[in-house]
Amino acid sequence: MPTLKQIVEDDHTPAGRAFALLIQSLILLSMVEFSMDTLPNLPDGVRAALKWFEIFSVSVFSIEYILRIAVADSRVAYLFSFFGIIDLMAILPYFVGLPFDLRSVRAMRLLRLFRLFKLARYSAAVRRFHLALRIAKEEIVLFLFATIILLFLGAVGIYYFEGDAQPETFGSVFHCLWWAVETLTTVGYGDVHPITVGGKAFTLGILLIGLGVIAVPAGLVATALAKARQLEDEGVEP
Repeated sequence: MPTLKQIVEDDHTPAGRAFALLIQSLILLSMVEFSMDTLPNLPDGVRAALKWFEIFSVSVFSIEYILRIAVADSRVAYLFSFFGIIDLMAILPYFVGLPFDLRSVRAMRLLRLFRLFKLARYSAAVRRFHLALRIAKEEIVLFLFATIILLFLGAVGIYYFEGDAQPETFGSVFHCLWWAVETLTTVGYGDVHPITVGGKAFTLGILLIGLGVIAVPAGLVATALAKARQLEDEGVEP
């Protein structure tokens, strides 16, 4: 007979898998309910059914939250862990919104989208991706800082080439930052573009660098994922 802790926390047992499947299904259904609730001109009957389903789902998530607190090895550690906070955010907007009738408080309903992140608890692929991010976190942070520097240098460069020719568009480095973002990421909306020869040549260089900006993090994550899979197969925890 599985214990309550095994049912709630261990998805390798039949009871644990059933519990995990119930929560996952309810999370997905709650996302559908949330999306349908935004549709205009819904019949009153449908809207009432959505309201009752919301009450039901919040009740189940609340019971789950209480159970996880009860079976946690360290209740304080769970409460302040990533998934502990996500579990709380999945139910908090409903209870916070009950005593109030202010329109601004309704914005808290958007926090129900945090339920989607609860799926990560039951996904081995997401856990592997999280491990990969831990493995490559230093390289990713270094890359992000390098990208920020490149954005600034790109904005400064195009400012010197295009500032006089298009003062309304490239009149300051701050104006040029948007161009740097869309060019370095190779999006190229075309809303701002250079007209001088120097500006066009500089843009070509930034575009070529942008190809590397896209490729480098993909390579880092792919390598880290391969390492995470290897560690997972070996049963090693980094």
